Amino acid sequence: MANRTVLVTGATGGLGTAVSAAFVAAGWRVVAPQRRQPDPLGGPEPNAPVRMVADLTDPTDVARVAEVAAGDPESPLRAVVNLVGGYASGGLVHETPVEDFERMLTLNLRPTHLVTRAALPHLISAGGGAVVCVAARAAVAPFSGVGGYVTAKAAVLGFAAAVAVEYKVAGVRCNTVLPSVIDTPTNRDAMPDADHTRWVDPAEIASVIRFLASDESAPTSGAAVPVYGRA
Repeated sequence: MANRTVLVTGATGGLGTAVSAAFVAAGWRVVAPQRRQPDPLGGPEPNAPVRMVADLTDPTDVARVAEVAAGDPESPLRAVVNLVGGYASGGLVHETPVEDFERMLTLNLRPTHLVTRAALPHLISAGGGAVVCVAARAAVAPFSGVGGYVTAKAAVLGFAAAVAVEYKVAGVRCNTVLPSVIDTPTNRDAMPDADHTRWVDPAEIASVIRFLASDESAPTSGAAVPVYGRA
C-alpha cells in the first residue's frame, strides 16, 4: 500500500509518463490531472495513477486537484512535481509579439505557481514534503530566438528558489531540474536529423525527480540540478 501521495502535473507527456511510472514503481499514490477526459490507463491495478480533468491555469480547478491529492488520509500529500510547460521559437525580442511572450509565461509559470501555492498548506499539514519544478538549460544558457521561453523558464527557477527559502522552516523543500533536449517522440519528429544519442532519456530524468521528492534527498533544497545527458 502507498503511504504517501505525489501530485504530478503534465503526467501524460513524454517526460510525465516516465515520472508517473517511476513513482508508481516506488509505491507512491500518484494523482495526475490532465486537460482532457482521461483514457482508461493502468487497468485494475490498485496503484494506478488517479486521473482527473483540470485546467491548471484556473485557480478553482487547481484547488480541486490539490484537495483530491491530499484527500487520502492513509497516503498524505508529500510531493508535488510541476512538469506542465511549453516551448515556442520565434524571432528576436523586438520581433516577438507581446502576446506570444506572455503565452510562454502562462504555459510555464502560471501552472507551477498555482499548483505549488494550492499544495503548500497540505504539505505543511502533513509534516513537510518536497516540490520539484522543471525549468530548462536555456534558463541558465540562453540561445537566440526563444526570448519568451528563456524568460519563463528562468522565472520558474526563481520561483522555486523563493519557495525553498520561504518554506524551509515548515519542512518543505523545493528543487528544480534543468533538462537539455529530452528524447521524446515529439522532439525526434521536430529534429529528425539531430544526434538523438546525445539527448537525455525521460526515465533518467524521472529517476532524478523521484530522488528529489524522496526522503533520500532530505538535506537538499534550493538546488538547480542539470540533467543534460550528453547534449
